[in-house]
Amino acid sequence: MNPLNLLNLDWNFADAKTRHLTHGLHPYPAKYIPQIPNAIISELSKTGETVADIFCGSGTTLVEANVLKRNAIGIDANPLACLISEAKTTHFQNGDEQILAELVSKSQRAAADLLMNTPLFKSSPYISSADRPQDNAISFWFEPFVVEELAEIKSWFQSLPTPTSRKIAQTAFSSIIVVVSKQDSDTRYVRREKKIVPGDTFRRFGIALSKAIPSVTEFTQVANNGCFSKVLYANILTAPDVGKFDLMVCSPPYPNAYSYHLYHMSRMIWLDMDYAEFKKQEIGSHRKYSKVGASIETFRQEMALIFEWLYEHLRPNRYACFIIGDSTIKGEKIDNAELLSNLAADRGFVEAARITRQMQATKKAFNPAIGKIKEEKILILQRKG
Repeated sequence: MNPLNLLNLDWNFADAKTRHLTHGLHPYPAKYIPQIPNAIISELSKTGETVADIFCGSGTTLVEANVLKRNAIGIDANPLACLISEAKTTHFQNGDEQILAELVSKSQRAAADLLMNTPLFKSSPYISSADRPQDNAISFWFEPFVVEELAEIKSWFQSLPTPTSRKIAQTAFSSIIVVVSKQDSDTRYVRREKKIVPGDTFRRFGIALSKAIPSVTEFTQVANNGCFSKVLYANILTAPDVGKFDLMVCSPPYPNAYSYHLYHMSRMIWLDMDYAEFKKQEIGSHRKYSKVGASIETFRQEMALIFEWLYEHLRPNRYACFIIGDSTIKGEKIDNAELLSNLAADRGFVEAARITRQMQATKKAFNPAIGKIKEEKILILQRKG
């Protein structure tokens, strides 16, 4: 268990496959590749120990911890992140695959009925009797026929008989929402018209769910080793009590980079999640730094509180690892790794290693006005005994 051993690895992972198991279950901006936490967990923890990710995002660390026979604890203030993390670490129960396969068939039939509705055989528009969100954003971001299909799909997965099947179907539903909306993409919050036609939403849901089933089946088989995964929906700044853990691996928010509450807004509305509350709590959001007046001192104060909490929960002499790049705030470049290392030194930690890895151009980018992230640091801190 020596962090210096990690210095010898090729951290660029240029040809790595990153969507195996459940890693491709749902899109998520700026997630790190699974090979990073896998290498860290393998070297800095032992079988049966507990690994935490205090900004768990889409659950990459949690999946890798379970695969490596470690328990996993995830924390995130984003309720959508918690849903995705829970889904990616879900184990199928008896009958779940058949339940979801039937739902795939149902969506395929519904899609075929609408996609065959050509001008020659025109029938009345499809209208769902299911509830739908009462929010002005729905009519702004979605075509009326897409709203009807999404409402119907939501009623389908809500009525599934097992919590595990509902979780996976709900996540597949969430994964298609931006694609069938007028939001440009998961990382561009602008409106544009798309060539979505009646039936497309049913069809895309069926495809997403059909891909999810074998992924979760494989994860269930690989990670069926008695280790748990727990995801806590909480603001880390409120000092949640999660007990002790043996290793922490995370990619913390980059100040002035993404605004997850914007990119995820339409999903959170459809999933009845508290979008406004997350907007207030989000650490590092571009909106917070560009419009609300946050500064690097804001980020420093928030991370100082987190290090004090981390010292209480990480076992003595064990490691906390942060994967983070630089930020630009008001034209000034901020070395976030150096900032974190200095904060940690005043709160019971010593720097054990710092590794620089080059980013693949297609793997992670932030706000275009700020610039692409070309490299990131893996900062390994040790809690003093």
